[in-house]
Amino acid sequence: MAGVSSCIKYSMFIFNFLFWVCGSIILGVSIWIRVSGAQQGMDSSMLTGVNLLIAVGSIIMVLGFLGCCGAVRESRCMLMLFFIGLLLIVILQVTGGILGAVYKSQVELALNLTLTANIEALQSTTGAQKEYQEAFQKFERENQCCGLLNGAEDWGKNFNEPASKICNCELEKPSSSDLCTEYQGRYIYKKPCGEVIMKIVKDNLAIIMGISFGLAVIEILGLVFSMTLYCQIRRK
Repeated sequence: MAGVSSCIKYSMFIFNFLFWVCGSIILGVSIWIRVSGAQQGMDSSMLTGVNLLIAVGSIIMVLGFLGCCGAVRESRCMLMLFFIGLLLIVILQVTGGILGAVYKSQVELALNLTLTANIEALQSTTGAQKEYQEAFQKFERENQCCGLLNGAEDWGKNFNEPASKICNCELEKPSSSDLCTEYQGRYIYKKPCGEVIMKIVKDNLAIIMGISFGLAVIEILGLVFSMTLYCQIRRK
């Protein structure tokens, strides 16, 4: 009877350890993208691919552990569960990548609709949206932008409140900077924050697709390793 190849066995163990690390990375990156997207008021439909990858990252970590144990203990049951689970993960990741590619072509329209709806929150004077308005002002300062789509006009009456520092250009010489423009006697940031958010979304979609298809290639190698080891254990 043929024995189990030590090379295949320990290659499988090392692969699954790295696979577990990859699962941790994809989970962490996906959660970061999801949280940052929620803070910027993005519609949940635009983050479908991210939500899918959060589930994928969690399952990958479990499968990595399962594959390590299956290789070390030479358990056919664990290896078969690993193979089936990994195959499903590959299918899910390819689906997530396709969703990302589809949304990338439609992201500008969907985002503009979302930003238009959020303009009302910036113009609110009731105090109900105060927390959102403060968070958005912080976003404006950090990214040197103003408003969502139409600059300072998006803030409505709130822009002219006493002691308001909304959109204020905080550069040393705002009058000579291309980042600033004069509006109602004040220097404010010229670029709408919608452009900044658009860039963040597109960059994140590129990250999602890159992670999805890159890991899919690695996971196919995992399928080959696990099935090879499974067959060797069965013949032993």
